Amino acid sequence: MIVKAIVDNPDKVKTERKVDEMGVLIELTVDGEDMGKIIGKEGKTAKSIRTLLRVLGARERARVNLKIVEPEGGRTVRYDNDDEGEVKPLEEKSTGVI
Repeated sequence: MIVKAIVDNPDKVKTERKVDEMGVLIELTVDGEDMGKIIGKEGKTAKSIRTLLRVLGARERARVNLKIVEPEGGRTVRYDNDDEGEVKPLEEKSTGVI
């Protein structure tokens, strides 16, 4: 699958296929550290994967949807107050330069 080629932990990629009257639902689970790679900037990677699945589904006359499952204990963003009292994510700490 394409997903295994773009993640750092391909052994933790899991898919589950569910078929009902609405079509086919593919649930994708990846390692929490790989969620950003699957979603991509502004969701573009996830949208591209969904588009590919819809095209493949159309060939088989089936509606295919992708659900990206957020892993348990997924990443949490920790916050800190800067010197001016503004709350910012720790990764984006202010350098004081405007």
